[in-house]
Amino acid sequence: MKKYSHIFFDLDNTLWDFDRNSSETLYELYEKYKLADLGIKSPEHFIGKYQERNAMMWEQYRLGKIDKDTLRNKRFEFTFWDLGIEAVEKISAQMSDDYVSAAPKRNHLFPDAFEVLEYLHEKYVLHIITNGFHEAQFVKLDGTGIRKFFRNIIISEHVGYKKPDVNIFYYAVDSAKTKAEECIMIGDGLEVDVLGAQNAGWDAIYFNPKRIGHSEIITHEIAALAELKDIL
Repeated sequence: MKKYSHIFFDLDNTLWDFDRNSSETLYELYEKYKLADLGIKSPEHFIGKYQERNAMMWEQYRLGKIDKDTLRNKRFEFTFWDLGIEAVEKISAQMSDDYVSAAPKRNHLFPDAFEVLEYLHEKYVLHIITNGFHEAQFVKLDGTGIRKFFRNIIISEHVGYKKPDVNIFYYAVDSAKTKAEECIMIGDGLEVDVLGAQNAGWDAIYFNPKRIGHSEIITHEIAALAELKDIL
C-alpha cells in the first residue's frame, strides 16, 4: 500500500449530504411561499426543476461563464421560468436569501462520515478542497462538528482557481508543505475531484454511492465512506 501523509476531501456530496440538506430546505420554502398557489403541482416537481437549473448554473460558474452573484441570485428566478411562471422577481429574491441562510445550517452527513474522519485523523493530516462559497462552507463544517478534523480549508474563491484546475491542487500541496505523491483526494466529482487531482500527479478515490458507470482509470473507487478504512 502506498504511503500517504495528507488526505484531501471534497465537502459537498462527499461528507456533507448536499442533496438531502438542500431538498429539505427547498421543501420548506415550497410550503412557506405557498408555491402550490402559483400552480406548481408538488414540492418534488419544484425541487427537481431547481436541482436541474442549479446544477447547470454551477457548471457555468465553474467554467467562468457566470459569477457568484448571478448563480446565487438568479437560480430561483430561472427555475420559475423553467416552470413557466413569470413575474416572480420579488419571491425569487426572498427565496434565494432564505435558502442561502438556511441550507448550510442543516447537518446531515453521509453515513459513517464522522467516524471515518475520527479514524483517519489519527493517522493522516486531513484537509478540505471545495469549490463552494466560503461563508456557506464554514457554516457546514462548524454545524456538523467536523471542522476540527481539518488543518487546511482550501476554498476556490480564495485561491483563484476552481477544481479541476490543477493549480488549486498545486496550491494545496504548497499549503500542506508536502509533495504530490504523499497526497490523495477523495470526492464525488469524477471530473472535478478525481481527474483533476490525478492530472496534478495525485492519487484519488472516487466516492460513487450511486455507482454511476464510467470508463476512467482511477486509483480507487468506493460506494460508502466506511470503505476508506480498507484502503487507508
